[in-house]
Amino acid sequence: MLLVQNVSKRYRLYKTPFDRIRELNPFRSAPLYRDFWALRDISFTVERGEIVSLVGPNGCGKSTLLQVISGILQPTTGRVVARGRIAALLELGAGFNPEFTGHENIFINGEIMGISRAEMSRNLPAIEAFAEIGEFIHRPVKEYSSGMYVRLAFSTAIHVNPDILIVDEALAVGDAVFANRCIRKFEELRDKQTTVLFVSHDLGLVKQLSHRAIFLLDGRIQAEGEPKHVIDKYIGLVLERQKAYDQTDRKTILPSSNRHGDGTSEILEVLLLDENGREVGVVSSGERITIRVRAAFNHHRAEPMVGILIRNRIGMDIYGTNTKIEQIDLGRFDPGEELSVDFSFECWLTPHQYTVTVATQYLDGSSHDWLDDVLTFDVLARRQAAGVTDLRATVQWHKTGVHENAPLA
Repeated sequence: MLLVQNVSKRYRLYKTPFDRIRELNPFRSAPLYRDFWALRDISFTVERGEIVSLVGPNGCGKSTLLQVISGILQPTTGRVVARGRIAALLELGAGFNPEFTGHENIFINGEIMGISRAEMSRNLPAIEAFAEIGEFIHRPVKEYSSGMYVRLAFSTAIHVNPDILIVDEALAVGDAVFANRCIRKFEELRDKQTTVLFVSHDLGLVKQLSHRAIFLLDGRIQAEGEPKHVIDKYIGLVLERQKAYDQTDRKTILPSSNRHGDGTSEILEVLLLDENGREVGVVSSGERITIRVRAAFNHHRAEPMVGILIRNRIGMDIYGTNTKIEQIDLGRFDPGEELSVDFSFECWLTPHQYTVTVATQYLDGSSHDWLDDVLTFDVLARRQAAGVTDLRATVQWHKTGVHENAPLA
């Protein structure tokens, strides 16, 4: 278990380094610094076996909080209580001596964690196999690429059998194969009831792995709870300018978990239609459906873009496209003109509940109007399939003979 209670972290910022010396003058009363609070009154609990992610823009206090929890920094106020062994993978290469080989650094990290050399020797083959850096394990780590660095650091951290694993954006420098391997390892740790606290800017990964998400902004908790809803708020509050949207005269209010954009255009209606053009909320797997998006323009706009995104019930992105991807040029629109776009496809999704997110955008991806989860629909099917898509595999088989080691009748 991990308990963070009323944690705040203050730094004193001086205009020049010399001001630190000038402040030692006993006759000076006015301070030469200003207080900067990197964290303010942070409180949350992470239970055993829970995976919690921290999201937020750069500079919001995520890394500072992880360093406080790991014991690297002392909080100005508040306390952190952790039960069990903590393994932390913070900034790239932290804890590695660049002059030592990867092999030597593994044992050094084990000693720091209080693990015997004999136990680390038993873990060594698994660490080497997971890191997969070959003969470089015997080379000084100063010769490593950033990807090799993080491979070894992550592999070492997860193979010391921690009770609490703290990871700060470890997968950002890894390739796709290594990232997929790490994701599977996270899932194994979850099954083993290992507590995980991690920072990631990969919002899809946060939705996939986390039981809970915490959104930090300006050193404070802005939202906490189900990853899908926390991420929606993060996108809305940080990545888009809500002020312009709020000042725009909206003609309609569509239900959505989050809405943002600059108001250049406004989405008026979103419909899910069956192949006969009837509005539906339940579809059969394989049925041809249409998502219709109708929007009106408040300002002159050339080459707008309209897009859709389907998510599953845990908020994972399943399928998305837009008019730019489909190479559709929508031309130019004047204020007051309306646009209707139909996205039609065969819905080969497995039986689950899904949501539809829609947006009108600029070509660079910034939004006129973005509505998260504006529609919800269910998919039904007579046959079951694992995952989220039904690829309709065909199966052929025949006997190929008798195995040479088969027992005699």
